[in-house]
Amino acid sequence: MVEDPPPPLAATAPDITVYVSGLSKSIATGLRVGFVVAPPSAVPSLERSIRATTWNSPALTTTIACRWLDDGTVDHLEAQKRDDAEARQALARQELAGLPLIGHPSSCFTWLPLPDDARADRLTAALARQHVSVSTAEPFTTSTHTPQALRLALGSTDPDRLRSTLRTVRRVAVEDAHA
Repeated sequence: MVEDPPPPLAATAPDITVYVSGLSKSIATGLRVGFVVAPPSAVPSLERSIRATTWNSPALTTTIACRWLDDGTVDHLEAQKRDDAEARQALARQELAGLPLIGHPSSCFTWLPLPDDARADRLTAALARQHVSVSTAEPFTTSTHTPQALRLALGSTDPDRLRSTLRTVRRVAVEDAHA
């Protein structure tokens, strides 16, 4: 969702890089169309893998994706999603002011690192009792140490509901810090 992203690795090393992308995250969840750019030597193996795991992409979905790429709809939708994400990030920073948020301005989520003595699983359970669902860092960790942090998704709800939910997160996090 970055407005001016760096070029992909495939632009620097096209002979040894397979570039995979799609539209379901950046444009529309239901637009399940992916793209692969690969060096010629990798194409036969990739084709076999695709045939073994996927029958085909629906013709209508592929047609929509191709037209949207050609007519500028993808660029327009990306800009709309970026603007929405920026507004949601600003709302999170407003409602959680003073808490150590980590997130990109055009991302649809933010991280809330917890104090050293806090436990993300305990805070996640406390929020669940308030009907707020968040993730710990555990599913996203690639190292042996799992940070005590919460991943707060900011999309898929109206701004008023998001504001109320963020206030609940603040209240529960502050109560947990004083417990």
